[in-house]
Amino acid sequence: MNIQIRKAEKTDCAVMMDLIHELALYEKAPTEVTVPFDHFVESGFGENPVWWAFVAELTDENDSKKIIGFALYYIRYSTWKGQRMYLEDLIVTESMRGNGIGMMLFEALIATCKEKNLHGINWQVLDWNIPAIHFYKKLAGVKLDPEWINGILELS
Repeated sequence: MNIQIRKAEKTDCAVMMDLIHELALYEKAPTEVTVPFDHFVESGFGENPVWWAFVAELTDENDSKKIIGFALYYIRYSTWKGQRMYLEDLIVTESMRGNGIGMMLFEALIATCKEKNLHGINWQVLDWNIPAIHFYKKLAGVKLDPEWINGILELS
């Protein structure tokens, strides 16, 4: 397999949204994705982007390229730790899981953290998502913290 990890481009957004819907279905929340497509694109590629991403792109034997996964992140601030990366979503399409693509994406995130002098990466994982938990435990130095409870306030 020829997999390339590269920075996401504006033209990748439609496929990224398809993958977001795939993730929502996997997480048993298919109706929870309500972000308008134009807002998603503007938020990543407008005048003041608030998120960035890497995509995993597969090139087949006919030189056709297909995005099969992505990792979307933004920068958050911790009053205790300083600037940190927050991994919002990491997804590899179901048929391609188990091929090391998620690890390739995570390695790109780590390299970006180091380049930007960020002090770490934070993310969430559902407690029932055992494959994801096992994936994250493979990363050297990872701590999965069961003490924190998520707070959510919906405004709309």
